[in-house]
Amino acid sequence: MRIVIAAALLLIALPAAAVAQPETIGAVPLTLDDAVRRGLETSHRLAEAIARGEAAGAAADQRHAAQLPQVAAQAGYTRTNHVQEFGVLLPNNQLRIIYPDIPDNYRTRLDVQWPLYTGGRLAAFERAARIEAAALSNELDAARADLRLEITRAYWALLTATETVRVVDESLVRTRAHLLDARNQLEAGLAAPNDVLTAEAQESRQRMLSIQARANRDVAEAELGRLAGVQPGTPVQPVTTLDPPSAVTADLASLVETARQSRPERAALLKRVESATDRGKAAAAATRPTVGVGGGFDFARPNPRIFPRHEDWAESWDAGINVNWPLFDGGRTRAEVAEASASARAAQARLAEFDAVLAVELRQRVSEIESGRAAIAAAADAVRAATEARRVAGERFAAGVASSTDVLDAQVAMLQAALDRTQAVANARLAEARLNRALGR
Repeated sequence: MRIVIAAALLLIALPAAAVAQPETIGAVPLTLDDAVRRGLETSHRLAEAIARGEAAGAAADQRHAAQLPQVAAQAGYTRTNHVQEFGVLLPNNQLRIIYPDIPDNYRTRLDVQWPLYTGGRLAAFERAARIEAAALSNELDAARADLRLEITRAYWALLTATETVRVVDESLVRTRAHLLDARNQLEAGLAAPNDVLTAEAQESRQRMLSIQARANRDVAEAELGRLAGVQPGTPVQPVTTLDPPSAVTADLASLVETARQSRPERAALLKRVESATDRGKAAAAATRPTVGVGGGFDFARPNPRIFPRHEDWAESWDAGINVNWPLFDGGRTRAEVAEASASARAAQARLAEFDAVLAVELRQRVSEIESGRAAIAAAADAVRAATEARRVAGERFAAGVASSTDVLDAQVAMLQAALDRTQAVANARLAEARLNRALGR
């Protein structure tokens, strides 16, 4: 029986402070930085945000192009019915045809239009579009920051889930050894049948916990693989060393000021306020007159500008200046101005709400790091105590004054203490990532 117990102890005799995971064949080793880098490179969410930013930039270019001269080449052919020719009899008895029968009409034109003055409407539209494109760029930065935080959360979740599987498996080995010990004692007449039944129930529960832990690890692995751009079904092996985060030394006021300057969401909100203001200016400019010049060069057969008509190709040109002043539009301009003003007020309200929540969020993140560091210290004390308890239990077992169950329980308690410390460090590192996200880093 002591040989069986010794084998079980050998299987679970792992260092309590170890966090390196057993290597899986075909697994992709990932550090946290590698996972973030791969996620940023392969994210479809970021690709969509980049495309939206490019579309906004193209829209701003369209607004700018509306202020430049527009040149168009035109061509056309028209077939008309036959008409009776009209002419004038000259004094020399010759008939001068003034309106000939020309059923085939060809026309080409090079046309130029240039809005010289629009009351600032087109310029305001362009500014609003470029500010909107810049706001989308800030939102892209915010999406990248959110993705970094999401990958970090998934990474630490996988690492702690892997550690949980290891500890539960070791507990299952301990429980099976304890069950074997109870059965041997029952055969030797040193234990009651209910002891064996209790051990069997514990072993069944440990098997259930092992199944649940592996399922949780598979889910965490799939989530990290999705975020990091790993092919579905490929095992992922986290290899980052668990180091406690540094203490936060800056005061809350300086953290709030840093966040106000660095958060991309706040920068986007500021730009949205400015964009709405420019759209209001563009809407108000609709009541002002607009001035534009236009002209063109025609080459047609027959040319309708030349009299009398004749069936030859002829050229002509025209140039002019146009003034348009809308006197009444049924209230459309007033409604557009009201809409832009309301949008600006809404953006300002969102900005004020963001500033109000920012201080509370930063205080919460700092508190999470402080509590996480305290939990790490408590877990480290538990690891030291459990390690010493296991050493004492091993010596008592070697001296014959302790049972194998005592030694196995001490070993599992040491493993559980190590898992608690791993979870505490992972939670603290996640809190650090959330603080960085709140600071716009």
